[in-house]
Amino acid sequence: MEILSNKNPIFVLFSHASTSFLMREKITKNLQYYKFSMYGFLKNLRFYEAFFILFLLSKGISYLQIGLLYSIREITVSILEVPSGFIADTLGRKKTLIASFFFYILFFLIFYFTNHFGLMIAAMLLFSVADSFRSGVHKSMIFHYLKRQNQSDQKTNYYGHTRSWSQLGSALSSLIAGVLIFFTGNYRIIFAASIVPYILDMILIASYPSYLDGEIRKLDVHTIKSKTGEVFKAFITSLKSWKMFRSLSSVSIYTGYYKVIKDYIQPLMMTLALSIPVLHQSSDKQKSAAIIGIIYFFVYLATSYTSRSAGKFQDLFMNYQIPLNITLIAGIIAGVLSGIFYQLSWSIVAVLMFIFILIIENLRKPIGVSYIAEQSKEEAMASVLSVQSQAQSIFGAIIALLLGFLAQHLGIGTGIASTTGLLLLFLPFFILRKPETKD
Repeated sequence: MEILSNKNPIFVLFSHASTSFLMREKITKNLQYYKFSMYGFLKNLRFYEAFFILFLLSKGISYLQIGLLYSIREITVSILEVPSGFIADTLGRKKTLIASFFFYILFFLIFYFTNHFGLMIAAMLLFSVADSFRSGVHKSMIFHYLKRQNQSDQKTNYYGHTRSWSQLGSALSSLIAGVLIFFTGNYRIIFAASIVPYILDMILIASYPSYLDGEIRKLDVHTIKSKTGEVFKAFITSLKSWKMFRSLSSVSIYTGYYKVIKDYIQPLMMTLALSIPVLHQSSDKQKSAAIIGIIYFFVYLATSYTSRSAGKFQDLFMNYQIPLNITLIAGIIAGVLSGIFYQLSWSIVAVLMFIFILIIENLRKPIGVSYIAEQSKEEAMASVLSVQSQAQSIFGAIIALLLGFLAQHLGIGTGIASTTGLLLLFLPFFILRKPETKD
Protein backbone atom coordinates (compact mmCIF):
# COMPACT_ATOMS: atom_id res chain seq x y z
CA MET A 1 0.00 0.00 0.00
CA GLU A 2 1.15 3.55 -0.78
CA ILE A 3 0.59 4.73 2.77
CA LEU A 4 3.21 2.22 3.97
CA SER A 5 5.71 3.09 1.27
CA ASN A 6 9.07 4.32 2.51
CA LYS A 7 8.67 7.19 0.03
CA ASN A 8 5.50 8.44 1.66
CA PRO A 9 6.19 11.77 3.49
CA ILE A 10 4.19 10.70 6.56
CA PHE A 11 6.10 7.44 6.76
CA VAL A 12 9.44 9.27 6.41
CA LEU A 13 8.52 11.81 9.12
CA PHE A 14 7.36 9.12 11.55
CA SER A 15 10.43 6.98 10.91
CA HIS A 16 12.79 9.91 11.37
CA ALA A 17 11.08 11.08 14.57
CA SER A 18 10.95 7.66 16.19
CA THR A 19 14.60 6.92 15.31
CA SER A 20 15.77 10.27 16.64
CA PHE A 21 13.68 9.86 19.80
CA LEU A 22 15.39 6.55 20.58
CA MET A 23 18.82 8.03 19.89
CA ARG A 24 18.22 11.03 22.12
CA GLU A 25 17.51 8.91 25.17
CA LYS A 26 21.18 7.80 25.26
CA ILE A 27 22.52 10.64 27.37
CA THR A 28 25.48 9.63 29.51
CA LYS A 29 24.81 11.00 32.99
CA ASN A 30 28.32 10.88 34.38
CA LEU A 31 30.14 13.22 36.77
CA GLN A 32 30.70 15.88 34.10
CA TYR A 33 26.99 15.86 33.17
CA TYR A 34 26.13 16.66 36.79
CA LYS A 35 28.82 19.35 36.92
CA PHE A 36 27.34 21.00 33.82
CA SER A 37 23.89 20.74 35.38
CA MET A 38 25.01 22.06 38.76
CA TYR A 39 26.66 25.03 37.05
CA GLY A 40 23.31 26.10 35.60
CA PHE A 41 21.50 25.38 38.87
CA LEU A 42 23.85 27.60 40.91
CA LYS A 43 24.02 30.28 38.20
CA ASN A 44 20.25 30.70 38.32
CA LEU A 45 20.10 31.12 42.08
CA ARG A 46 19.73 34.84 41.41
CA PHE A 47 17.39 35.54 44.31
CA TYR A 48 16.82 39.12 43.16
CA GLU A 49 15.51 38.21 39.70
CA ALA A 50 11.84 37.51 40.50
CA PHE A 51 11.58 40.84 42.35
CA PHE A 52 13.99 43.09 40.43
CA ILE A 53 11.47 45.53 38.96
CA LEU A 54 9.55 45.64 42.25
CA PHE A 55 12.85 46.49 43.99
CA LEU A 56 13.56 49.28 41.49
CA LEU A 57 10.02 50.70 41.79
CA SER A 58 10.33 50.65 45.60
CA LYS A 59 13.42 52.87 45.21
CA GLY A 60 11.46 55.43 43.17
CA ILE A 61 12.94 54.38 39.82
CA SER A 62 10.56 55.15 36.92
CA TYR A 63 9.70 52.79 34.06
CA LEU A 64 11.70 54.99 31.70
CA GLN A 65 14.74 54.69 33.98
CA ILE A 66 14.17 50.93 34.21
CA GLY A 67 14.13 50.77 30.42
CA LEU A 68 17.36 52.79 30.37
CA LEU A 69 19.04 50.40 32.85
CA TYR A 70 18.03 47.40 30.76
CA SER A 71 19.16 49.11 27.57
CA ILE A 72 22.55 50.03 29.04
CA ARG A 73 22.98 46.45 30.13
CA GLU A 74 22.16 45.05 26.70
CA ILE A 75 24.18 47.61 24.70
CA THR A 76 27.28 47.01 26.82
CA VAL A 77 26.86 43.25 26.49
CA SER A 78 26.57 43.57 22.72
CA ILE A 79 29.80 45.62 22.57
CA LEU A 80 31.73 43.13 24.68
CA GLU A 81 30.30 39.88 23.29
CA VAL A 82 32.73 39.27 20.42
CA PRO A 83 35.90 40.25 22.33
CA SER A 84 34.80 38.06 25.24
CA GLY A 85 34.35 35.13 22.86
CA PHE A 86 37.87 35.64 21.53
CA ILE A 87 39.19 35.83 25.09
CA ALA A 88 37.49 32.55 25.96
CA ASP A 89 38.77 30.83 22.83
CA THR A 90 42.33 32.10 23.20
CA LEU A 91 43.01 32.53 26.92
CA GLY A 92 40.90 29.75 28.41
CA ARG A 93 37.21 29.22 29.06
CA LYS A 94 37.49 28.33 32.74
CA LYS A 95 39.37 31.52 33.62
CA THR A 96 36.88 33.56 31.61
CA LEU A 97 33.91 32.09 33.47
CA ILE A 98 35.51 32.57 36.88
CA ALA A 99 36.19 36.24 36.05
CA SER A 100 32.57 36.55 34.96
CA PHE A 101 31.26 35.42 38.34
CA PHE A 102 33.59 37.85 40.11
CA PHE A 103 31.94 40.76 38.23
CA TYR A 104 28.47 39.39 39.04
CA ILE A 105 29.35 39.48 42.74
CA LEU A 106 30.39 43.14 42.45
CA PHE A 107 26.99 43.83 40.84
CA PHE A 108 25.22 42.19 43.80
CA LEU A 109 27.23 44.21 46.32
CA ILE A 110 26.48 47.57 44.70
CA PHE A 111 22.74 46.94 44.52
CA TYR A 112 22.76 45.77 48.14
CA PHE A 113 24.36 48.99 49.38
CA THR A 114 23.08 51.74 47.06
CA ASN A 115 19.88 53.70 46.39
CA HIS A 116 21.57 56.01 43.87
CA PHE A 117 20.57 55.68 40.21
CA GLY A 118 24.06 56.58 38.99
CA LEU A 119 25.60 53.73 40.98
CA MET A 120 22.90 51.42 39.66
CA ILE A 121 24.08 52.28 36.15
CA ALA A 122 27.65 51.41 37.21
CA ALA A 123 26.38 48.11 38.61
CA MET A 124 24.61 47.35 35.34
CA LEU A 125 27.88 47.95 33.49
CA LEU A 126 29.57 45.39 35.74
CA PHE A 127 26.70 42.99 35.11
CA SER A 128 27.21 43.50 31.36
CA VAL A 129 30.90 42.63 31.62
CA ALA A 130 29.99 39.51 33.57
CA ASP A 131 27.25 38.48 31.16
CA SER A 132 29.42 38.99 28.08
CA PHE A 133 32.24 36.93 29.59
CA ARG A 134 29.84 34.12 30.46
CA SER A 135 27.49 33.92 27.46
CA GLY A 136 28.39 31.36 24.84
CA VAL A 137 31.41 30.11 26.78
CA HIS A 138 29.74 27.41 28.85
CA LYS A 139 27.67 26.24 25.88
CA SER A 140 30.84 25.83 23.82
CA MET A 141 32.36 23.77 26.66
CA ILE A 142 29.34 21.47 26.58
CA PHE A 143 29.52 21.04 22.80
CA HIS A 144 33.29 20.51 22.99
CA TYR A 145 32.72 17.81 25.58
CA LEU A 146 30.04 16.11 23.47
CA LYS A 147 32.30 16.09 20.42
CA ARG A 148 35.13 14.57 22.46
CA GLN A 149 32.69 11.89 23.68
CA ASN A 150 31.38 11.25 20.12
CA GLN A 151 27.91 12.42 21.18
CA SER A 152 27.50 15.51 19.01
CA ASP A 153 24.11 14.22 17.84
CA GLN A 154 22.89 14.79 21.41
CA LYS A 155 23.37 18.59 21.36
CA THR A 156 19.73 19.65 21.71
CA ASN A 157 18.77 16.96 24.19
CA TYR A 158 21.92 17.26 26.31
CA TYR A 159 21.80 21.06 26.46
CA GLY A 160 18.06 20.89 27.13
CA HIS A 161 18.67 18.58 30.09
CA THR A 162 21.39 20.78 31.60
CA ARG A 163 19.28 23.90 31.00
CA SER A 164 16.39 22.26 32.84
CA TRP A 165 18.60 22.29 35.94
CA SER A 166 18.99 26.04 35.43
CA GLN A 167 15.23 26.39 35.52
CA LEU A 168 15.10 24.30 38.70
CA GLY A 169 17.58 26.79 40.14
CA SER A 170 15.27 29.64 39.16
CA ALA A 171 12.32 27.84 40.77
CA LEU A 172 14.14 27.36 44.07
CA SER A 173 15.57 30.88 43.84
CA SER A 174 12.10 32.43 43.61
CA LEU A 175 10.85 30.43 46.57
CA ILE A 176 13.84 31.30 48.77
CA ALA A 177 13.66 34.96 47.75
CA GLY A 178 9.99 35.08 48.72
CA VAL A 179 10.82 33.60 52.12
CA LEU A 180 13.71 36.03 52.69
CA ILE A 181 11.59 39.08 51.84
CA PHE A 182 8.65 37.77 53.88
CA PHE A 183 10.72 37.47 57.06
CA THR A 184 12.95 40.52 56.61
CA GLY A 185 10.50 42.87 54.85
CA ASN A 186 13.45 44.06 52.75
CA TYR A 187 14.29 43.52 49.08
CA ARG A 188 18.02 44.24 49.59
CA ILE A 189 18.70 40.93 51.33
CA ILE A 190 18.15 38.98 48.09
CA PHE A 191 21.22 40.63 46.51
CA ALA A 192 23.46 39.64 49.40
CA ALA A 193 22.11 36.08 49.39
CA SER A 194 22.92 35.73 45.67
CA ILE A 195 26.66 35.98 46.40
CA VAL A 196 26.86 32.55 48.07
CA PRO A 197 25.86 30.32 45.11
CA TYR A 198 28.10 32.35 42.79
CA ILE A 199 31.15 31.68 44.94
CA LEU A 200 30.24 27.98 44.85
CA ASP A 201 29.92 28.13 41.06
CA MET A 202 33.43 29.62 40.78
CA ILE A 203 34.78 26.64 42.72
CA LEU A 204 32.80 24.23 40.54
CA ILE A 205 34.13 25.72 37.29
CA ALA A 206 37.70 25.44 38.60
CA SER A 207 37.12 21.67 38.97
CA TYR A 208 36.26 21.18 35.27
CA PRO A 209 38.76 19.02 33.33
CA SER A 210 41.62 21.01 31.78
CA TYR A 211 40.79 20.06 28.17
CA LEU A 212 37.57 22.13 28.40
CA ASP A 213 39.70 25.20 29.03
CA GLY A 214 40.75 25.35 25.36
CA GLU A 215 44.06 24.93 23.58
CA ILE A 216 45.97 27.93 24.95
CA ARG A 217 47.75 27.54 28.27
CA LYS A 218 50.76 29.89 28.03
CA LEU A 219 50.10 33.64 27.90
CA ASP A 220 52.88 34.75 25.54
CA VAL A 221 52.09 37.52 23.03
CA HIS A 222 53.02 35.57 19.89
CA THR A 223 50.81 32.58 20.75
CA ILE A 224 47.84 34.75 21.70
CA LYS A 225 48.17 36.81 18.52
CA SER A 226 48.42 33.70 16.35
CA LYS A 227 45.46 31.99 17.98
CA THR A 228 43.37 35.18 17.83
CA GLY A 229 44.04 35.35 14.09
CA GLU A 230 42.92 31.74 13.62
CA VAL A 231 39.77 32.28 15.66
CA PHE A 232 38.92 35.52 13.86
CA LYS A 233 39.33 33.87 10.46
CA ALA A 234 37.06 30.97 11.44
CA PHE A 235 34.63 33.44 12.99
CA ILE A 236 34.36 35.47 9.76
CA THR A 237 33.94 32.28 7.72
CA SER A 238 31.10 31.19 9.99
CA LEU A 239 29.26 34.50 9.67
CA LYS A 240 29.74 35.59 6.07
CA SER A 241 26.82 33.60 4.62
CA TRP A 242 23.29 35.02 4.51
CA LYS A 243 22.00 31.76 5.96
CA MET A 244 24.07 32.17 9.13
CA PHE A 245 23.12 35.84 9.46
CA ARG A 246 19.43 35.05 9.17
CA SER A 247 19.78 32.10 11.56
CA LEU A 248 21.48 34.28 14.19
CA SER A 249 18.76 36.93 13.84
CA SER A 250 15.92 34.43 14.10
CA VAL A 251 17.36 32.66 17.15
CA SER A 252 18.32 35.93 18.87
CA ILE A 253 15.23 38.10 18.43
CA TYR A 254 12.99 36.10 20.74
CA THR A 255 15.59 35.71 23.49
CA GLY A 256 16.29 39.46 23.37
CA TYR A 257 12.56 40.10 23.66
CA TYR A 258 12.15 37.53 26.44
CA LYS A 259 15.02 38.94 28.53
CA VAL A 260 13.35 42.36 28.63
CA ILE A 261 9.67 41.45 28.78
CA LYS A 262 9.78 38.71 31.42
CA ASP A 263 10.32 41.05 34.39
CA TYR A 264 7.39 43.31 33.54
CA ILE A 265 5.04 40.67 34.88
CA GLN A 266 6.14 41.50 38.43
CA PRO A 267 3.91 44.57 39.07
CA LEU A 268 0.93 42.64 37.70
CA MET A 269 1.73 39.63 39.86
CA MET A 270 1.95 41.93 42.88
CA THR A 271 -1.53 43.32 42.11
CA LEU A 272 -2.85 39.79 41.65
CA ALA A 273 -1.21 38.61 44.88
CA LEU A 274 -2.72 41.44 46.93
CA SER A 275 -6.19 40.55 45.65
CA ILE A 276 -5.95 36.98 47.01
CA PRO A 277 -7.67 36.72 50.43
CA VAL A 278 -4.83 35.16 52.43
CA LEU A 279 -2.15 36.31 54.91
CA HIS A 280 -4.31 39.13 56.24
CA GLN A 281 -1.96 39.83 59.16
CA SER A 282 1.04 40.40 56.88
CA SER A 283 2.14 43.62 55.17
CA ASP A 284 1.55 44.10 51.46
CA LYS A 285 5.24 43.51 50.75
CA GLN A 286 5.29 40.29 52.77
CA LYS A 287 2.08 38.98 51.23
CA SER A 288 3.13 39.75 47.66
CA ALA A 289 6.61 38.28 48.26
CA ALA A 290 5.18 34.99 49.52
CA ILE A 291 2.65 34.57 46.73
CA ILE A 292 4.97 35.75 43.92
CA GLY A 293 7.68 33.39 45.15
CA ILE A 294 5.26 30.46 45.10
CA ILE A 295 3.90 31.34 41.64
CA TYR A 296 7.39 31.69 40.16
CA PHE A 297 8.41 28.40 41.78
CA PHE A 298 5.76 26.46 39.88
CA VAL A 299 6.33 28.47 36.69
CA TYR A 300 10.02 27.58 36.65
CA LEU A 301 9.24 23.94 37.39
CA ALA A 302 7.16 24.03 34.21
CA THR A 303 9.94 25.71 32.20
CA SER A 304 12.42 23.15 33.57
CA TYR A 305 10.28 20.33 32.22
CA THR A 306 9.88 22.20 28.93
CA SER A 307 13.62 22.66 28.51
CA ARG A 308 14.21 18.97 29.22
CA SER A 309 11.62 18.14 26.55
CA ALA A 310 13.12 20.38 23.84
CA GLY A 311 14.90 17.47 22.17
CA LYS A 312 11.70 15.44 21.99
CA PHE A 313 9.84 18.43 20.56
CA GLN A 314 12.52 18.90 17.90
CA ASP A 315 12.22 15.22 16.96
CA LEU A 316 8.68 15.85 15.76
CA PHE A 317 10.15 17.73 12.79
CA MET A 318 12.64 16.88 10.06
CA ASN A 319 14.66 20.08 10.43
CA TYR A 320 15.50 22.84 12.88
CA GLN A 321 13.72 25.63 11.04
CA ILE A 322 10.12 24.49 11.47
CA PRO A 323 10.10 24.28 15.32
CA LEU A 324 12.05 27.56 15.52
CA ASN A 325 9.48 29.28 13.30
CA ILE A 326 6.48 27.83 15.16
CA THR A 327 7.77 28.84 18.59
CA LEU A 328 8.74 32.34 17.40
CA ILE A 329 5.28 33.07 16.00
CA ALA A 330 3.50 31.58 19.02
CA GLY A 331 5.64 33.52 21.51
CA ILE A 332 5.22 36.90 19.79
CA ILE A 333 1.45 36.46 19.50
CA ALA A 334 1.34 35.59 23.21
CA GLY A 335 3.25 38.80 23.92
CA VAL A 336 0.69 40.94 22.09
CA LEU A 337 -2.16 39.21 23.93
CA SER A 338 -0.44 39.60 27.31
CA GLY A 339 -0.20 43.36 26.80
CA ILE A 340 -3.85 43.64 25.79
CA PHE A 341 -5.05 41.57 28.76
CA TYR A 342 -2.68 43.50 31.03
CA GLN A 343 -4.27 46.79 29.96
CA LEU A 344 -7.77 45.35 30.38
CA SER A 345 -6.81 44.29 33.95
CA TRP A 346 -7.55 40.67 33.14
CA SER A 347 -4.75 39.75 35.51
CA ILE A 348 -4.98 35.95 35.48
CA VAL A 349 -5.12 35.70 31.67
CA ALA A 350 -2.26 38.20 31.29
CA VAL A 351 -0.13 36.22 33.75
CA LEU A 352 -0.89 33.00 31.84
CA MET A 353 0.27 34.66 28.60
CA PHE A 354 3.50 35.73 30.32
CA ILE A 355 4.04 32.19 31.54
CA PHE A 356 3.56 30.96 27.98
CA ILE A 357 6.28 33.40 26.83
CA LEU A 358 8.68 31.89 29.39
CA ILE A 359 7.80 28.35 28.37
CA ILE A 360 8.36 29.11 24.68
CA GLU A 361 11.84 30.50 25.41
CA ASN A 362 12.86 27.32 27.21
CA LEU A 363 11.46 25.12 24.47
CA ARG A 364 13.07 27.21 21.75
CA LYS A 365 16.52 28.05 23.12
CA PRO A 366 18.09 24.54 23.21
CA ILE A 367 16.97 24.03 19.60
CA GLY A 368 18.27 27.43 18.49
CA VAL A 369 21.64 27.10 20.24
CA SER A 370 22.15 23.64 18.74
CA TYR A 371 21.23 24.97 15.30
CA ILE A 372 23.78 27.79 15.53
CA ALA A 373 26.48 25.52 16.97
CA GLU A 374 26.00 23.03 14.14
CA GLN A 375 26.68 25.75 11.55
CA SER A 376 29.80 27.19 13.24
CA LYS A 377 33.38 25.97 13.12
CA GLU A 378 34.65 24.13 16.19
CA GLU A 379 37.62 26.42 16.89
CA ALA A 380 35.42 29.52 16.86
CA MET A 381 32.32 28.08 18.48
CA ALA A 382 32.54 30.20 21.62
CA SER A 383 32.94 33.30 19.45
CA VAL A 384 29.98 32.46 17.21
CA LEU A 385 27.78 31.66 20.20
CA SER A 386 28.89 34.98 21.70
CA VAL A 387 27.82 36.72 18.49
CA GLN A 388 24.42 35.09 18.89
CA SER A 389 24.29 36.54 22.40
CA GLN A 390 25.45 39.88 21.00
CA ALA A 391 22.59 39.90 18.51
CA GLN A 392 20.02 39.17 21.23
CA SER A 393 21.55 41.96 23.33
CA ILE A 394 21.16 44.46 20.47
CA PHE A 395 17.53 43.44 20.03
CA GLY A 396 17.05 43.58 23.80
CA ALA A 397 18.50 47.10 24.05
CA ILE A 398 16.13 48.45 21.40
CA ILE A 399 13.12 46.69 22.93
CA ALA A 400 14.04 47.84 26.48
CA LEU A 401 14.23 51.53 25.53
CA LEU A 402 11.01 51.42 23.52
CA LEU A 403 9.11 49.47 26.17
CA GLY A 404 10.35 51.70 29.01
CA PHE A 405 9.28 54.86 27.14
CA LEU A 406 5.84 53.51 26.20
CA ALA A 407 5.21 52.02 29.67
CA GLN A 408 6.06 55.37 31.27
CA HIS A 409 3.66 57.36 29.07
CA LEU A 410 0.93 54.88 28.06
CA GLY A 411 0.93 52.25 30.80
CA ILE A 412 2.62 48.84 31.00
CA GLY A 413 -0.11 46.94 29.13
CA THR A 414 -0.21 49.31 26.17
CA GLY A 415 3.58 49.47 26.13
CA ILE A 416 3.90 45.69 25.94
CA ALA A 417 1.17 45.32 23.31
CA SER A 418 2.61 48.13 21.15
CA THR A 419 6.23 46.97 21.38
CA THR A 420 5.36 43.36 20.64
CA GLY A 421 3.02 44.46 17.85
CA LEU A 422 5.98 46.11 16.09
CA LEU A 423 7.90 42.83 16.33
CA LEU A 424 4.92 41.08 14.79
CA LEU A 425 5.13 43.41 11.77
CA PHE A 426 8.80 42.53 11.22
CA LEU A 427 8.26 38.81 11.83
CA PRO A 428 8.61 37.78 8.13
CA PHE A 429 12.27 38.85 8.24
CA PHE A 430 13.01 36.44 11.10
CA ILE A 431 11.21 33.41 9.67
CA LEU A 432 13.70 30.75 8.54
CA ARG A 433 13.28 29.48 4.98
CA LYS A 434 14.60 26.67 2.77
CA PRO A 435 14.64 24.01 5.47
CA GLU A 436 17.46 21.52 5.50
CA THR A 437 17.25 18.22 7.37
CA LYS A 438 19.02 17.99 10.72
CA ASP A 439 21.15 15.11 9.46
